[in-house]
Amino acid sequence: MPSARRIGLFPDTYTIDDRYHISIGGLPIRQLAQEFGTPLYVLDYETLRHRIRSFQQALQDMNPPGQAFYAGKAFLTKAMAGFLEQQHMGLDVVSGGELYTALEGGMNPSRIIFHGNVKTDEEIRFGLLRGVGYFVVDSLAELEAISRIAKEVDKPAPILLRLTPGIEAHTHAFIQTGQFDSKFGFAMQDGIHEVALQRALTLPYLELKGFHAHIGSQIFDEDPFVHNAQRLMEFMHDALERYHYWPEVVDIGGGFGVQYGPDDDPPQVSRILARVNDAMQRMTPHGYAVPTVFIEPGRAIVAEAGVTIYQVGATKTVPGGKRYAAVDGGMGDNIRPALYQASYTAQVDGKNPEDRALYTIAGRYCESGDILVKDIPLPPIEPGDYVVVFGTGAYNFAMASNYNRVPRPAVVLVYNGQASLWVKRESYEDMAHNDLPWQDPEEGLWR
Repeated sequence: MPSARRIGLFPDTYTIDDRYHISIGGLPIRQLAQEFGTPLYVLDYETLRHRIRSFQQALQDMNPPGQAFYAGKAFLTKAMAGFLEQQHMGLDVVSGGELYTALEGGMNPSRIIFHGNVKTDEEIRFGLLRGVGYFVVDSLAELEAISRIAKEVDKPAPILLRLTPGIEAHTHAFIQTGQFDSKFGFAMQDGIHEVALQRALTLPYLELKGFHAHIGSQIFDEDPFVHNAQRLMEFMHDALERYHYWPEVVDIGGGFGVQYGPDDDPPQVSRILARVNDAMQRMTPHGYAVPTVFIEPGRAIVAEAGVTIYQVGATKTVPGGKRYAAVDGGMGDNIRPALYQASYTAQVDGKNPEDRALYTIAGRYCESGDILVKDIPLPPIEPGDYVVVFGTGAYNFAMASNYNRVPRPAVVLVYNGQASLWVKRESYEDMAHNDLPWQDPEEGLWR
């Protein structure tokens, strides 16, 4: 039996043997592809568990202990919700659909934070009746709506005010959220946040528990997280002086960077939270309790735990010598490269990685921008080969579509030589299930 060696990046159980065959969780990716089909999302249980426990340990070292709420928008299914509940994690959701999925998966509603800059009345009512732990409020209109609906159902609404602190994290413009010019939250400028605080403290059926600020995603510096906490604490001093209000909770959001490639250097979460804890201790007034810190990691838990397996359908060399390998997936299962130039790395199963040429991995969709990985050194590729793209656990399944009427892939969890199907592969019938047949308007059949 060939020996296995660690590759170094990505899932904790990712190995390659002496014949260059790749395994994850003790299962050869070729076996997974043949059993479940391709494209295929694969999640590594050990990586998920390790990432969660590293956050939980860092939070337990704080005083008072903090709490993590997994950001469900990164990846959420009923099975994922059940896994989070087993791990005693909180969850943040941004829609009624995510909340429904979480509850169906067995998630304790008291450990759920309901986010979203637009919540419908139906979603607010659903969250209140099911007993979610917190609503994060983004606008004055939402404050009014939550107060009104809470009164209607006679259930006080625990809320956090979302503030935008004016901190511009060094990340892609599309995933910055902490600057004043943002669709999210109340800008900490021109008194907007003061008005929100006044309304939150005076509207009936609202219970203001604290403040929230999220500054962006895929952040590699420690300082922005610390500055975010400090900025919130400064505002809390003003709130105490003006309104005699001191919060229970300070939620500094998520955005912890992850490793998509060898040049990425993620920050140490334990160091970030230790510095945040120091700042909170120093800035809490005498006689008041240090607020509990909430964080909302999503990508940082699931991104590196996931890979996508593709099968190569065609190869070509274009004039000028550029090589393309076209696979059986693409922007329908990973829109991130087309959406905001996200970069990935990849490997070819059963090929010597040291025998390399430059390839661009293209998708099957009818768009010239359907490129998964540009100009990556890979072994010679042939139709039928399996290609593994790393770091696809976050925002790939979550943002998948039926563009070109292509069914969405399956999701499997792997652990200790076993695979558990988390999401079935869509069939053509599944994809077209809600379509209705043609009705001729000239025959008066429309309804």
